[in-house]
Amino acid sequence: MKKISKYIFILLLTVFVIMQCIRPDKNSGGYESVVVFEADTKPSVEVVAILKENCYDCHSNQTRYPWYAEVAPFSYWLANHIEHGQGHFNVSVWESYSAKKKDHKLEELLEMVEEGEMPLDSYTWLHGDLKEQEVKLLLQWATLARLQYVKELKLSSK
Repeated sequence: MKKISKYIFILLLTVFVIMQCIRPDKNSGGYESVVVFEADTKPSVEVVAILKENCYDCHSNQTRYPWYAEVAPFSYWLANHIEHGQGHFNVSVWESYSAKKKDHKLEELLEMVEEGEMPLDSYTWLHGDLKEQEVKLLLQWATLARLQYVKELKLSSK
């Protein structure tokens, strides 16, 4: 039994070491990747701070990686988490969205934040949750930002 345990330990250690050599891709975009989004949606300074601290890491090409992003299996989990987040909403590709899609993305943002689904629990465990005032500011901004797309959609349908 001890021999089997020893072999299992060696096998697991070998797999762990090999995992460290195979790294997932990382985002390489800087702050410039969110400039179009911010220019288009016009968030206040306070909202920009909220977005930087709580949203951009997973929903843009500008990701600030924590130290544990260098250690597998956390690096794989984090890469998957970011890929999933960008798949739902990536502000770095905002200019490629139609007015209808921009409106829909902001509508989803409103729903997710209002329902407490964003930021995710796995994020808030390490980074903290949004304060009530931050949620209020974020919702006000997103509601106002949506108005321009709703107006644009009404004009284009005439």
